[in-house]
Amino acid sequence: MNFVALIPGILAIVWLLKKSPQETFISLYLPVLLILPNYYRCMLPGLPDPTMNEATIIPIFIVWAIKGEKHWKFSVTDFLVFGYAFCVGFSEYLNAGYNEAQNLMVDMICTVVMPYILAKSLIEPQGLREVFAKRVVWLIFIISVTAVYEFKFGATPFRLILDRFFPGQGEGWVTTFRNGFARIAGPYGHAILAGVIIIIGYRLARWLEWCGAWEPYFKKLKWFNKLSKAQIITLGILAGSIMTGCRGPWLGGIAAAVVIAIGRTKKRTLGIILVLSGILFIGIPAAISFWSYASVGRANAKSDSQETAAYRKELMDKYIDIAIEKSVWGWGRNTYPKVSGMPSIDNYFLLLSLMHGLIALGFLVGLFLWMFVRLLKRGFSLPPSVPPGSSLAFTLAGIYLAIFISIATVYMGEQVVHLLFILSGWTEAYLQSKKEGLGRNNENNLSNVPLTANYFNFRRVLT
Repeated sequence: MNFVALIPGILAIVWLLKKSPQETFISLYLPVLLILPNYYRCMLPGLPDPTMNEATIIPIFIVWAIKGEKHWKFSVTDFLVFGYAFCVGFSEYLNAGYNEAQNLMVDMICTVVMPYILAKSLIEPQGLREVFAKRVVWLIFIISVTAVYEFKFGATPFRLILDRFFPGQGEGWVTTFRNGFARIAGPYGHAILAGVIIIIGYRLARWLEWCGAWEPYFKKLKWFNKLSKAQIITLGILAGSIMTGCRGPWLGGIAAAVVIAIGRTKKRTLGIILVLSGILFIGIPAAISFWSYASVGRANAKSDSQETAAYRKELMDKYIDIAIEKSVWGWGRNTYPKVSGMPSIDNYFLLLSLMHGLIALGFLVGLFLWMFVRLLKRGFSLPPSVPPGSSLAFTLAGIYLAIFISIATVYMGEQVVHLLFILSGWTEAYLQSKKEGLGRNNENNLSNVPLTANYFNFRRVLT
């Protein structure tokens, strides 16, 4: 039954016979990635076990490699992305052997390397910035709307429908509750992961709204003119974020809003001064207070929130020494020593250092810092955007900060990984280009770009 996971890959092959890689990537791969769960696999004896989105991206990548991309520019970001993928896979091989590492190695290729390369090659160079952003926003809006069922009944419809085809594979992902309310997870496994993805969708939705990318109203809802199309989409995604009940992504979203607010104002110097003043006079005292709040220990916590904060502090206290013991390549994904009573490591940077070592951690943190600083530099180098908020640089910088803060308090997995590296490929191509705003092509049409482009036609330099 689990061969159902290969169906999207078969559809991709059929699409690619008539459609371009970029159209298949945006119109098929993105829906498969953002609507279908990543925790279902086709179990192939002796071979890597592909997920539905992995089965989809492999033929797209093969056709891209054959047909090609004309203007690939190697960059530091390539080194950081490929270095991270290599370190994770190689670490698992060293610690657990090939049989255990093969799935993770394929995952790194299909969830990190391929999405990054295709996003870098097929979005900005083809003028599909607006098309891509709209597709991501629409899909996350759909997930936010359908998640009302899970919020009310405490069960995700994705598992109710698909578990029968993948016996036992989805059982580890259950709906969690907070304050008596279900925390929606959608097709992303856990509410925390859904929270991160929905924040990404919210920020892109706001950028599109400020750019004036949407028509005024839904065509079939012209009679309802109290809210514009952009406002309905934005509010729907915001409701999805609220239903996740996840404080880490909310905190990341607030930080992203601050960065973007600086980009929206005409008085950026004043904005920076206000932010730095807030950090100095509010942030630092708040951090000191929080440290004291979290230092009481779980046994002495007076509320669930304080117990959660104390747990995260104890994680750092007890696991850092373990991480340092095998600091270069880590202990492996499932073989690092577990501390009794602390099964969940709610800090992805700590977890990554435990599993795969400080080199892998350095590549990932380096990627965040490298992209964030360059985006801010790009944003500040340009005059204030018109209309306000239409600066893609500040929006993407806010998204990177939101993801960084979120995974520092929770976990990075499932589709969050794919989206991070898709965004990285898109961002790298954007930073290499000189386009601002919506970056449309001549017709803003996926089929506008010919299928038979020349690939791997690198520039030659004679010395």
